[in-house]
Amino acid sequence: YNASVYRDHNGQVLGVFAAARDVTEQKRLEQILTARNLELEQAKNLAEGANRAKSAFLANMSHELRTPLNAITGMTYLVRGAGVAPRQAEHLKKIETAVEHLLEIINSVLDLSKIEAGKFSFEETAVNVGAILANIASMLSERAEAKKVALQFEVGPMPHHLLGDPTRLQQALLNYVGNAIKFTESGSVTMRAELKEDTLDSALVRFEVQDTGVGISPPAIERLFSAFEQADNSTTRKYGGTGLGLAITKKLAQLMGGEVGVTSHVGRGSTFWFTARLKKNSEGARARPAEASVQDAKARLREKFSGKRVLIAEDDPVNEEVARILLEEVGLAVDSAADGGEAADRAGSRHYDLILMDMQMPRLSGLDATRLIRTTPKGKSVPILAMTANAFSDDRARCLDAGMNDFIAKPYDPDLLFETLLRWLEYDAPAHGPMSAEVKFEPQNVTIGARAADLE
Repeated sequence: YNASVYRDHNGQVLGVFAAARDVTEQKRLEQILTARNLELEQAKNLAEGANRAKSAFLANMSHELRTPLNAITGMTYLVRGAGVAPRQAEHLKKIETAVEHLLEIINSVLDLSKIEAGKFSFEETAVNVGAILANIASMLSERAEAKKVALQFEVGPMPHHLLGDPTRLQQALLNYVGNAIKFTESGSVTMRAELKEDTLDSALVRFEVQDTGVGISPPAIERLFSAFEQADNSTTRKYGGTGLGLAITKKLAQLMGGEVGVTSHVGRGSTFWFTARLKKNSEGARARPAEASVQDAKARLREKFSGKRVLIAEDDPVNEEVARILLEEVGLAVDSAADGGEAADRAGSRHYDLILMDMQMPRLSGLDATRLIRTTPKGKSVPILAMTANAFSDDRARCLDAGMNDFIAKPYDPDLLFETLLRWLEYDAPAHGPMSAEVKFEPQNVTIGARAADLE
C-alpha cells in the first residue's frame, strides 16, 4: 500500500493519491514455499538418519555373522586336516562351500550399500592385467572342472606400469566369470582383456567374458544390471544368487571411468564386458609383495619361526581356540588375552614377535589396546594384525590409524593366514603406528581370503 497527498498553491490539502496492491497470493505462495522448504529439510534429516541407521545395522549384521562364520570355517579346516574318511571329507567340503556362499552374499550387500552411499574406496597401485586373469582362472578352475567346462583366458598387448585397483578389477571380473560358469553346462568360458584406447597418461582396457551357456533373451537383458534382478524367477530357483553381482560390476566399472554391456543369443551363449580407465606411471609403481605358496608358508614358518611367541587377543572362545590351534600347528608359541586390557598388560610385560588383535572386545577395544601397546618399550616395534569381523573400509583405516600393521577380515582362510604370518614375521622393520617415529615401510591393507564377489 502506498499513498500521498496533493495540495493547492496555498498548501491546502486538496486530496490524496492512494495505490494498493493485493499481495494475498504472494503471501500464500511464500507460505507454501516456506512449508515446502521445511518439509525438504525434514525429509533430508530423515533420509540421513535412515542412512546412518542402515549403515549401523549393516555393520552390526556383518560383525555378528562373520564371527560365527569364522568359527565354522576354522573348525572345519581343523577337522579336515586331522584326517577323515572320504565321505566325511565330502560333507566338510559342502560346509565350506555353504559358508563361502553366505559370505559372498554378505559382502555383496555391504559393497552395494557402500557404493550407493559414496563410501566405496579404491586404491592406486600397480596393475598386472594378465596376473588378474590368471588369478581368477586359478580361483575358479575347480568349479569349472566340476562342470567339465573349459576355462581359458587371453590377454592382448598392454602398456607397462598401469595404475589402478587390482582388487576391484578382479571383483568386477569375478562376477562375470562366476556367472558364466554357473550358466554354462558344457563348452567353454573365455576371459579376454584388450587395450581399447591408449593416451599419454591413461589406458582404457576392455575386459570380456564369453561363454557357451544358456543365453539371455532381449527383454531380460534390459534389467540384468539392476540390483536384485535376474533373467527370471526360475533362474533364482535353479541357480541361486541374489542378483547383486552384475549391478556391482556396473557400478565398479562406472567408478573406474568405464561402462558395461552384454550381447547374448538364447541357446548359444553370452558375452559380458566392461571397460576401466587405468592411469599410467612412467616411473613404475610398487606392486604388492609377492606371497609364498600355502605349503611353502607353513614349511617356512615351522623352519624359521618355530618357538616364536604370538599373542592372540580374542574375546570369542571358539575363535580364540581356532587361531591358537592354527598357530601351534606351525610351531608358534601362543598366549591368549580375552579382552583389550589383558592384551595391553601382557604385551607390556613380555616380548611378543607378533600380536593378533580383535577390534571389539570388553574392557578395552582392540584399537585402544593397540594405542596403549605402542606407548610401551616392548610394543613399539611388534607387528600388530587386526583380525576382526568388522570389514568396512573405514574399519581398516581405523585399525591402521591406531597403529596396526595389517587387517585380516573374518572369516579368514586359514591357509592364507599362514602366508600373512610369514610375511610379517620375516619383515624386520619398525612397526607402523602413531607412536613409532621410524616408519620405513607402508602398512599393508589386505583382506585375507580369496574373496570371490557375489556370483549371480
